[in-house]
Amino acid sequence: MVTTHNLGFPRIGKNRELKFALENYWKKSISEKDLYKSASELRRQHWSDQSKLDWLPAGDFSLYDHVLDTSFLLGNIPGRVCSRSGDRLDYYFRAARGRGVTDTASDYSINACEMTKWFDTNYHYIVPEFDKNTAFSLQAGQLIEQINEARAQGFKVKPVVLGPVTYLWLGKSKDGSNKLALLDNLVSVYAELLSTLERIGCEWVQIDEPVLVLELDQDWQHALRKAYYQLQSIPVKLMLATYFGELLNNLQLTCELPVNGLHIDAVTATDEVAKVIDWLPNHKVLSLGIINGRNVWKADLYRLLEWLEPIHSALQDRLWLAPSCSLLHIPVDLESEAALDSEIRSWLAFAIQKLDEIDILAKALNHGRSSVSSQLEENSIALNSRRQSARVHLSAVKARINKIDDKTAVRKSPYRERAIQQRSKIKLPFFPTTTIGSFPQTQKIRQARLDLRQSRLSEKEYRTLMQQEIETCVREQEALGLDVLVHGEPERNDMVEYFGEQLAGYAFTQFGWVQSYGSRCVKPPIIYGDVAHTHAISTEWIQYAQSLTSKPVKGMLTGPVTMLNWSFVRDDQSREQTCLQLALAVRDEVLALEKAGIGIIQIDEAALREGLPLRKSQWKSYLDWAVRAFRIAASGVQDTTQIHTHMCYSEFNDIIVAIAEMDADVITIENSRSGMELLSAFDQFLYPNEIGPGVYDIHSPNIPSVDSIIELMQKAAQRIPIDRLWVNPDCGLKTRSWDEVRPALRNMVAASRHLASHFKTFRVS
Repeated sequence: MVTTHNLGFPRIGKNRELKFALENYWKKSISEKDLYKSASELRRQHWSDQSKLDWLPAGDFSLYDHVLDTSFLLGNIPGRVCSRSGDRLDYYFRAARGRGVTDTASDYSINACEMTKWFDTNYHYIVPEFDKNTAFSLQAGQLIEQINEARAQGFKVKPVVLGPVTYLWLGKSKDGSNKLALLDNLVSVYAELLSTLERIGCEWVQIDEPVLVLELDQDWQHALRKAYYQLQSIPVKLMLATYFGELLNNLQLTCELPVNGLHIDAVTATDEVAKVIDWLPNHKVLSLGIINGRNVWKADLYRLLEWLEPIHSALQDRLWLAPSCSLLHIPVDLESEAALDSEIRSWLAFAIQKLDEIDILAKALNHGRSSVSSQLEENSIALNSRRQSARVHLSAVKARINKIDDKTAVRKSPYRERAIQQRSKIKLPFFPTTTIGSFPQTQKIRQARLDLRQSRLSEKEYRTLMQQEIETCVREQEALGLDVLVHGEPERNDMVEYFGEQLAGYAFTQFGWVQSYGSRCVKPPIIYGDVAHTHAISTEWIQYAQSLTSKPVKGMLTGPVTMLNWSFVRDDQSREQTCLQLALAVRDEVLALEKAGIGIIQIDEAALREGLPLRKSQWKSYLDWAVRAFRIAASGVQDTTQIHTHMCYSEFNDIIVAIAEMDADVITIENSRSGMELLSAFDQFLYPNEIGPGVYDIHSPNIPSVDSIIELMQKAAQRIPIDRLWVNPDCGLKTRSWDEVRPALRNMVAASRHLASHFKTFRVS
């Protein structure tokens, strides 16, 4: 009989219950007890939603981030977060966001841990910190509580833990010491953990090592062998889980590790399944991740059965079925989407529906196709509807793609010539200040958007309210002394969803929320067909803001690569082709802004790096078409129009050459949590254009001091000529309050003015 299981379930709840519980706790509107009660209720619901499976995950739920949970499980807590009084939950949130609930203004000097992207997804994890003296100690109480909680409710669970080698790989050594030197101590704690889980009656433990889909040198491959050979004496059964890619040169190593079962991502590594079956010893279970855990399209169940039936015949009870990875990356339940177009809705599957697909496939294998004939027929009808739908393909879009040539992606003049014209026109001081685009999305703004959707406000009334909010943002920025203003984006729900709503080829959900980090959730739109620009989207709002001030106002757009990577993308053509369609659509909007008199236009590419293939040998192909797409979007303007872009919360040093090839006049980039670590790239590479290394960590409630900003910018000025340096936050300000934003930006402007008055101490290009 086939066994079914799941690697992980979305944490936030169908209605973002976790988000609201966290934010209420941080505001002290609810107690710690109330927060834990909300978490417990969510876990109960999630286990119930997965109860059709044979094995459910326990330990996949997190109040903020599962990698941070692992750090606390292993007793690896940065000393600074424990340096002030507080309880464990305060320590946890200090590490995540720089402040616990009991902290006061005097505690704001506690720096949050660095945050970056989880492999090639849009989820962010809290980076573990190591040094040569790091020691680990088991703190398994919360994991055990979740296991006991599930059992008490009658659920059959397998604990889920992040593997020791992946944990080390994901972390950073703060003193330059070798992380692998910590392996022995770390593995001994994992041995203690697994022994503890065996003693409390756990039969299986899922241990995640996604690092196995990366290019590993001999030292890291040896670390995997060493770790799992040291753990093999513990009698609990280990299901080693990999996902997000192919094993390739790690395939033999993975199959030979002394574990009881192996999970592989059979969506991205379909062609490796036969090889794994050949290599895997006969006593091991093989779990196939056959349902895509990262996209929302229905699976082709007939095709999967044709492929699975001979595998099942060969493996019998050794075959397990699961989604390809944790379902953390997709919305919870399609049943909530009553307002979604019925045809498009029939093509989709969210987390609960993905598990239904697993269940249907298992029943077909265990009891024959006739046992699920109606479900298979329904699936076939939906897939045929999508293939034959006239709304998917637009001939005019295809024709325009075919006309793209090399000139389409090149500015009229090189940067140095453009810069002279732009400086003459815009006239900015040294260390000019700006923000990334959004300002606080207040309750008043969110209520107005809701009232418009529910027809309590007319379109005219809504536009008047948004104009009032824009004027407030402009006046606030003028009062603070910022040099380049933004309109604040009050009319925008999300940087991708807002633009997608006004392009052909996109569909949208009401409740399709996905966790990005902590309490931050996004609602990715769905690209189901050819994308086209049909009308000017942002010009009215930006023009209105510019009419209120003599200072320059930036037009704010989302770039084609980010529109792609932060959407659920159609799977019936290449991502490159879809990105080119998006590039042409953004190009049209850029030209509309320029025609409307906007001289500075920011095209955000926050998600450029996260689209990178996990193996460096495959990077060039992606970067070639991604950079080309950005340049197509940006290159239609005159030399006097200054093009900005923005990137956040990723490691950029290793793709800095590609970033330079984007040829944006100005790039603003996340840098505050990493202490200007990014700037080390400029020791070997002379970045040719202008750059604003973010100095204000907007993902923390902490207020940066003038001195801290000056210190960060002085580090930047040692590597980059001051006439090419900007001062800015590291991301948009929509999630912060005005009470936090005003003093932070006031300090930022003060630091800029101090730096400008001392510019002679720095070099100028």
